[in-house]
Amino acid sequence: MLYALTDVKFLKPTTLECTFLDGKIIQYDVSNLFDKYPVYKGLADEKVFIKGIFHYGWDLIYWEDIDEAIDTATIYEDGTVVGHVETTINQKLGFLLSKVREEQEMSQTELAKLSHIDQADISRIELAEGNPTLKKIDKLFKALGKNITIDVE
Repeated sequence: MLYALTDVKFLKPTTLECTFLDGKIIQYDVSNLFDKYPVYKGLADEKVFIKGIFHYGWDLIYWEDIDEAIDTATIYEDGTVVGHVETTINQKLGFLLSKVREEQEMSQTELAKLSHIDQADISRIELAEGNPTLKKIDKLFKALGKNITIDVE
């Protein structure tokens, strides 16, 4: 599953607060990893911890000072949901496309072949960086064996 980030806050002493593409805000204490991965103990140094690096859409938070990263799947699956932010329609669509594709154990490359849509376009849609047409969305989900319905609340 793609657990792409939209924001990360480095809280003290070793807690991350991550906002994900689906709008969930999840806190995770990196000290949970200290016994399993001793190299993470370097994060106890506040100067190192607050210098983590992430880029919108990435699925890693990286610390250059200790040359380590934590994958966002760990944070998403093992962290604590502390809130939710409203997401854009493109974020919702990207998250849903990624989820359905991965539930079917299909790569972006395989979906590209089935849908006749460029893999790079699929990647941009999943990261909410694209602005796909309804026709393109329909082709992608049809290739996944799904139908799109639109509803207004």
